[in-house]
Amino acid sequence: MIGAKFLGNMDSRTFYLGNVNCIAFRGGIPIGRTILGPRMPGDLSLLEKTLTAAQRDMATVTKKGASLAAAPYGSREHRTVTHVDDRGTVTELFDTRWNWHPDPVCFAYTYTIRQGRAKGWGLHKQHEDRYFLLDGRMEIVCYDVRPDSPTCGQISKIVLSPENPRIFSIPTFVWHVNINIGSGDLRVINFPTQPYDHTNPDKYRLPLDTDLIPYRLDPSIGW
Repeated sequence: MIGAKFLGNMDSRTFYLGNVNCIAFRGGIPIGRTILGPRMPGDLSLLEKTLTAAQRDMATVTKKGASLAAAPYGSREHRTVTHVDDRGTVTELFDTRWNWHPDPVCFAYTYTIRQGRAKGWGLHKQHEDRYFLLDGRMEIVCYDVRPDSPTCGQISKIVLSPENPRIFSIPTFVWHVNINIGSGDLRVINFPTQPYDHTNPDKYRLPLDTDLIPYRLDPSIGW
């Protein structure tokens, strides 16, 4: 092909014929042809046009793989390890010797969320939640409304998954909703910093579609 410029490999070839047309080949078969026409002075090339409109990805993790996403100020986490052998697995859930949280274990319960469902929005005034995922995948969306917090007014998302076993705490006065983003039921164990008060629950709720929180959720998926 006289005057054609070849770019690509033997299986995927693109020939540029001046500025008139562009023919792409794959496996020796032409798969596309674009009539470009003569380029006028000042015209942007397709490369320039697309790159001008594009947005570059922001960094999401550090060089060591730590997430750069800001969790609510005062939240804590401890990453654990799942030990695997030919019989199965073992994962440690909570050990006061980790010194990851100042409050000891005083109460624990487990709950489930069905696929595609959510629980929230909820807030606690007197105690923190401390979640450890047992099965499935859960996204925690937080909204910090504490006036003196560095993350006040911020929406934060934290994903708990089997690939990254950890225990994660949610501070008091932070609205949060727990969403099942997996393909089956999820199960979480919670180690709240206070036992549940059956006569006076430390639980405050807003509907999923409240206008007071700048995050849209379908109200039909839960409460």
